[in-house]
Amino acid sequence: MATQQIRSQREDAQVYTGEDLCKEKAQEVLAKFSLPKGLIPMTDVTEIGHNASTGFVWVRRKKKTNHLFRAISRNVSYDSEVTALIENRRMRSLTGVKSKELLFWVTISDICADESGKITFATPSGLSRTFPATAFEEVE
Repeated sequence: MATQQIRSQREDAQVYTGEDLCKEKAQEVLAKFSLPKGLIPMTDVTEIGHNASTGFVWVRRKKKTNHLFRAISRNVSYDSEVTALIENRRMRSLTGVKSKELLFWVTISDICADESGKITFATPSGLSRTFPATAFEEVE
């Protein structure tokens, strides 16, 4: 399904390929919308796209990857395709991201950063967790 969304948004989007360029552009997009620059780890990324007219963004990588955010001791899984609608301090309709809570992987559908330096992650069922935004500033 993510592939179909990307295909439909691609025509009017800015699309970048190559890992180094993708890292740079992803950080620019996240900074533009006041989100932490390490929110989406950019290892093995092959493509990033942003359709400014709709706010649709996507990241394609070679394979699914897990990332440990050490500051909050949370393991997060990123699918080979991650998509979202991005706006100031928020990513909504997020696909391809899961966080490990105890023994279960929980789908993340919404990310919202506030001005006080906190960032909230919500599930499709409405459950949420809040962390300091500084935990997601780390860029490897």
